[in-house]
Amino acid sequence: MPSPLAAHDPRRANLRRVLAAKTIRTFAYGFLGILFPIHLARLGMGADGIGVALTLTLLASAGLTWAIRRPAERWGTRRMLLTMSLLFLAGSLCFLAGRAPWIAVGGAILLNLAVGMTESGPFMSLEQIVVARAAPAGAQLNRAFSVYHFMGYGAAALGAVTVGVPHAVGRWMDEPLSYTSLFWLLLVCGLGQLLLYTRLDEVKQSAPSRVAGVARPSSVLIRRLAALFALDAFAGGFALLSLISYWLYVRFGVDLASLGLIFLGTQVLSAVSLLVAASVANRIGLINTMVFSHLVSNGFLIAMAFAPSAPVAVGFLLARHLVSQMDVPTRQAYLMSVVEDSEREAAASITNTTRTVAQALSPALTGYIMQAIAVSAPFVLGGLLKVVYDLTLYFSFRHVKPRGEAALRSSP
Repeated sequence: MPSPLAAHDPRRANLRRVLAAKTIRTFAYGFLGILFPIHLARLGMGADGIGVALTLTLLASAGLTWAIRRPAERWGTRRMLLTMSLLFLAGSLCFLAGRAPWIAVGGAILLNLAVGMTESGPFMSLEQIVVARAAPAGAQLNRAFSVYHFMGYGAAALGAVTVGVPHAVGRWMDEPLSYTSLFWLLLVCGLGQLLLYTRLDEVKQSAPSRVAGVARPSSVLIRRLAALFALDAFAGGFALLSLISYWLYVRFGVDLASLGLIFLGTQVLSAVSLLVAASVANRIGLINTMVFSHLVSNGFLIAMAFAPSAPVAVGFLLARHLVSQMDVPTRQAYLMSVVEDSEREAAASITNTTRTVAQALSPALTGYIMQAIAVSAPFVLGGLLKVVYDLTLYFSFRHVKPRGEAALRSSP
């Protein structure tokens, strides 16, 4: 069926520009997310300090996600994306400007560094709205979010392998090449993202945002989903990309170049699974796809804690990423399909803020658990909490159908 969007519709062009910006940004996050905790460790910060640093980064991201909600409703997503891009550039300059740990942490805060496998901060909240308004509910919306995240994971995979490039080039040239070169690359990515956002067209919502004193039609639903997504994010905070990178580095002595290759593999597998997610969701429904894929990935996460060697641990990690991210596009497609268009800014902001706040609580606790109990213990705790989330989501929302799904599943 041809797309209902006309060729001249600005929403189509906006979608292409957002996909390009997502690609550039997540490429940068791909190498910086791995490098960040090791950079802090080389600057003299211990596991507990790194955990606190990741918590501060996530809390700041949550604050910005909440802060952009009203301005986005009033002035549109374009202005807010431009503002966030300028902060991204400022954060890049922080990494280039100094070698004190607090400067690096400040830079990560400004550029909203994604220290996990997925974004949950202001960039994704704003882009999520652009994607939702560019595709109708149903198969096209599922596909649009799958492609959006596929581009992100594919770019992050390339970013992950880029971590090892300075070391490889240095050996080839018979002289050390500082990973400061990656910070310059970060700045270039920020400039590219800013340029793309300057070309966005503002597409207004289909109805006024809100009448003062009148509750949104889906307020209760949004709050319930936000609470559940927060539980999932809190559990996921025990297994952030940056923490897994640190765990492999400390537990098995995996070097930086090898870490880049490992996370290249995780990102590629995640990217492939995202394309599969749309087809699966079209057949069995968004909720079923979210829950069943997640339960399998949780088993692999728990198994990682008991891995006797680096190859076994990496094997479990790769197996986990073959299914663990299938819930990301389906979750966002579900959320955007069960609320009115005028509620999308609020739904995106509230759910992403609560997710980021909840996720921010975990890293500091993880650092303590790694030192006081066992370096692998957080993976068991995170996996068990995720199982609780999956079962609660399924039994609470399996009868709440998004727009377009019933017709989609009944079609031949």
